[in-house]
Amino acid sequence: MPVPSPRLRILIVEDDASIREGLDLNLGLEGYETVCAPDGDRAIEAFQRQRPDLVLLDVMLPGRNGFEVLRDLRARRKDVPVILLTARIDEADKVLGLELGADDYVTKPFGLGELRARIRAALRRASIQADGNVGAFGDVEIDRSSHRVRRLGSEVPMTAREFSLLVHFLDHPERVLSREALLRRVWGLEHATLRTVDNFVMRLRSKLEPDPDTPRYFVTVRGVGYRFTPSASPE
Repeated sequence: MPVPSPRLRILIVEDDASIREGLDLNLGLEGYETVCAPDGDRAIEAFQRQRPDLVLLDVMLPGRNGFEVLRDLRARRKDVPVILLTARIDEADKVLGLELGADDYVTKPFGLGELRARIRAALRRASIQADGNVGAFGDVEIDRSSHRVRRLGSEVPMTAREFSLLVHFLDHPERVLSREALLRRVWGLEHATLRTVDNFVMRLRSKLEPDPDTPRYFVTVRGVGYRFTPSASPE
């Protein structure tokens, strides 16, 4: 008999018991295995012990807020998708969450249909990132299967979103990619701005370019976007 596939595990971090229990019930009915935590400290414990495939993280938590918890999660693992749940609508908060490594935002109150769709999209992106083999350009090596990037033999820390952007560039070499297109493909055009794209390209340059101030691989095409040139010769 075939061995059944293991269920994907979702960590729900939410201090409101009614929301937490509702998500637990509904995501369980969807076929996910769920783990719940009412605060940041227990969330970190569950994250280490249960090794979830995705995290739903409330921003307004007692004690450490969701941003602080997110920073801690990303220090431990960078490949697990994190979707922030928030009643806040301030753009600065959304940008902060994305900069800290969140993969998506869902604003309360939200519909379960929307949330399920965002969960599936985040898991699909993570699966794409984990599939494939090793690529390289210049003195950089990218192992998609292990979600690792090395430069000159040393591992380069990457958030899930940085890795997703890098993989998108790898899959479209020598093509001019508009910032709008990058938003659609990497961020899904949700809760991000063109400036967010610029910031993430700058982060890739700072980590992977020999001289970030004179980029060789992630080249700006003025008025349009960016072009990835893996064939650029190292000096």
